[in-house]
Amino acid sequence: MTTALPTSTNSGTSDVEASQTIGSLRERIDEIDSQIIQLWQERARLSREVGKTRLASGGTRLVLAREREILERYRRALGADGTQLGLLVLRAGRGPL
Repeated sequence: MTTALPTSTNSGTSDVEASQTIGSLRERIDEIDSQIIQLWQERARLSREVGKTRLASGGTRLVLAREREILERYRRALGADGTQLGLLVLRAGRGPL
């Protein structure tokens, strides 16, 4: 039976140099995640404002052609996962149907 070697700072490796590299990469990932969250929240707020403005002017709650454009943009850029991400982004702005 083998025992696992202790890992440094939850990096999954006991190699100090690799652990430091992983730590640096994770710091950048955390920065990117923070930016994504801020942009997600801003996008959702703007999307809700578009919806309110459209409804207040007698328009429809949704514009399906616009939603299809957005989904296609995500799909082209990211493949099948992009479509799923696009659906989540749309939902954040308009709420569940």
